[in-house]
Amino acid sequence: MSVWITEAEVVRLMDMKGAIAALDRGLALEAAGKAENMVKTHAIWGGHHTLHAIGATFADEGFVGTKTWAHANGAAPLLILFDSHNGSLRAIIEAFALGQLRTGAISGLATKYLAAEGASDMALIGTGKQAMTQLAAVAAVRPLRRVRAFSRDGAARADFIARASKALGLNIEEASSVAQAVDNAAIVTLVTRATKPILASGMLAAGTHVNAVGAISPERTEFEPALLWSPTACRRCKTSRASSCNITGGTKRNGAPCVRYLPWSPKAAAGPRAPTSPCSRPWAWAFRISRSASKSCGGRASSVLAANSRTRNPSNCSPEGGLP
Repeated sequence: MSVWITEAEVVRLMDMKGAIAALDRGLALEAAGKAENMVKTHAIWGGHHTLHAIGATFADEGFVGTKTWAHANGAAPLLILFDSHNGSLRAIIEAFALGQLRTGAISGLATKYLAAEGASDMALIGTGKQAMTQLAAVAAVRPLRRVRAFSRDGAARADFIARASKALGLNIEEASSVAQAVDNAAIVTLVTRATKPILASGMLAAGTHVNAVGAISPERTEFEPALLWSPTACRRCKTSRASSCNITGGTKRNGAPCVRYLPWSPKAAAGPRAPTSPCSRPWAWAFRISRSASKSCGGRASSVLAANSRTRNPSNCSPEGGLP
């Protein structure tokens, strides 16, 4: 028997901490070879309208599923679950709120494992529909003392700050620029529709953890490539395996070389599994600007993007200038 779960029911049944825990477990299953992500695909029409499809299999758990949506001046995403044993329809879930929870939760999970333990000062760049859950996710894993928020629309920014301060009980300040918002912030989250880099490497303090989640289609980019290829950056791509990537075999995008992905594994200390296919466009990035090469990655500078790696183990790093 299949069920239809509405947006209101999703909001009632799920919360951010539960979403973070679910992703933690799901990625651990993937690392153990018991789950697999479907490579994201999308088509574009009318210049900027997009059709998307993503999915995953959890065969031993008894279900597989896809999420699909069309974005054309609005969207109505659906998550469709099937029985992994007989292919029958198990559920259709209205997935707008669920998608916001999941997108926020992966930033929360990355922040939990990669940001400095005492990080309490956050910069939030972008105050649109995804911003509230991004902020809530970081607040769920770090005791935020101060948040600085910036977006181009001053009225929307002020409205968001008022709503988020009340909803989350956080001290949120209005910043007048990206540079002012990220100045000495320990955690930076980018959740924008930017098509040109808005975050430069020189803006960040040593030790900053960055979540960048807005570049979901090829024309978007939020930070300059130099952030990833700095010899003192220990980087982690939040995309699970090749999910949400275009498999290109080595295509460069926005001047940045393609990267390889390593699965997020709770057993990362034992050494990562072999890299999967190179990708040119991730769904989301998470990386940390090292305080010094000697304090990061076992004393070696890192030039590897380890997908969903949740330790700072030296085995996840490669010698300066090279990919594993």
